[in-house]
Amino acid sequence: MSAKDIATILHPAIAAFYVFPLIGIASYYAWQTRQRRLEAKANGKSKIAPGVGPEHLKIGKWLSSSVVGLTLLGMAQPIVKKLIFDSQNWAANSTRFFIIALFFVATIASLVMLFKARTVLWRGVFATLCGMGLLIIGFQKFQAGDGNYYDLVFRRDFEWYVSHFYFGMGAAMLMIFSLAIVPDIYQDREHRWRKVHAILNSVALLLFISQGFTGARDLLEIPLSWQQPYIEQLYINNCQQQDCQVIPAPAPDAPVPDAPVP
Repeated sequence: MSAKDIATILHPAIAAFYVFPLIGIASYYAWQTRQRRLEAKANGKSKIAPGVGPEHLKIGKWLSSSVVGLTLLGMAQPIVKKLIFDSQNWAANSTRFFIIALFFVATIASLVMLFKARTVLWRGVFATLCGMGLLIIGFQKFQAGDGNYYDLVFRRDFEWYVSHFYFGMGAAMLMIFSLAIVPDIYQDREHRWRKVHAILNSVALLLFISQGFTGARDLLEIPLSWQQPYIEQLYINNCQQQDCQVIPAPAPDAPVPDAPVP
């Protein structure tokens, strides 16, 4: 594989060997923490170690920051590819690139400050700035050589309900919100914030599962660098000069049909 291909799979590779294991660990500690709380409430004590709560908090913070970082990495790859590696786009988009780079820096800085913020006001401010940074970067466009504007990050708007981008953005927003309400969870005696946290992170878990499916699907649709010119040529020959029809492959034991007469 070329350096371009390695850069393409860097985002899913980190998700596979680092982020998804963290999801499993955080989910395990979340379940153990809840079971310990229920047992202690019913019997006055629990056999589950008291350290599961602090461990869940620590792993949860790692997971939240990793999801935001992975989201930024996933958006950085097509941005760098289209604005820097594709030299014909640089002249018309150089200023745009530096502005987007500043949004990357501001988003990362907001995430760092969110970890340090203590008051409700500043946690809300930095969580909002971090979420806005992700959205602004994700919806950027660039001017191509033909003068038209195209999306920098592929969003699959025609099938938004199975979009890797939208599912990932939703999961990242929930992770940012989880970070912002951590102090409130421990200060709320009526456990309302704890219930909100449990419900929203259950939704986030479903989004993470969907990311596994949509991410694998998207990898199948992205050709290697040496394959891309041939696939583009096939598309030009078959889907631009005439109506493009996808014909299902025949069953393995079905007879091969005769070639159509021109």
